[in-house]
Amino acid sequence: MEIINFFLQLLKDPLTALSDFISEHGTVTYGLLFLIIFVETGLIVMPLLPGDSLLFAVGVLAAATGKIEITFVIPLLIGAALLGDNVNYFIGKYFSEFVKSKDKILFLKREHITQTEEFYAKHGGQTVIMARFVPIVRTVAPFVAGAGSMKYSTYITFCVLGAVLWVTSITLLGYFLGNNEWVKHNFEKVVLGIIAVSVLPMIFAFVKSKLSK
Repeated sequence: MEIINFFLQLLKDPLTALSDFISEHGTVTYGLLFLIIFVETGLIVMPLLPGDSLLFAVGVLAAATGKIEITFVIPLLIGAALLGDNVNYFIGKYFSEFVKSKDKILFLKREHITQTEEFYAKHGGQTVIMARFVPIVRTVAPFVAGAGSMKYSTYITFCVLGAVLWVTSITLLGYFLGNNEWVKHNFEKVVLGIIAVSVLPMIFAFVKSKLSK
C-alpha cells in the first residue's frame, strides 16, 4: 500500500515525492529513477509514469540540493531509456504477427500499427525522435516500430539520438531553472508547458497530413 501511495504521489507531485525519497533512501534514488524511466519506455502496459516531469524534477533537485549528481544521473537515465526502448522494440517484433492478427489488444488497435507504419514511412526516423518527447506515445512507438516494418539499424540510430536529446534537454532545463523561485512554486505549469511544446511538432504533422488528403 505504501508503494502505491508513493507512485500516486509521484504522478501528482514528482518534485515533492522525489525529494522525500532522497531524504529517506539516499543513493537508492538512482536505482528508482533508472527503474521508472526503463519501465515507462520498455513496458507498453505502463505508459502513464511521469517521464518528463520526473526528468525536470531530477534537474531541479540536482541544482537546489546537490543530492543528485547531474553528471552521473544523465548518462544513467539515457541508458535506462535506451534499454527500455530496445526491450519494447523486440517485444513488438516478437509479437508482430500476433498483434496484426487481432483487431485490438489492450488499448492498441491493428489500425494503429498500420497508421504508425505509414507515418514512419513518410517522416522517417525523425518520428522516433519526436515520439520520445510525447507522453504515452514514447511508450507505444518502440513497440509499434518493432511490430511494424522499421529495420532495427534505422531504429537504433534515431533511438539513441532521441534518448540523448530527451534526457539531456529536460534534465538540464530543470537544472538551470532549479533555483528560480517562480519555477519552484509553479512546477506543474512549467512541466505542462514543456509537454505542450513537445507535442506541437506531431500535432503539426498530423494536421498537415489531414489537410493534404
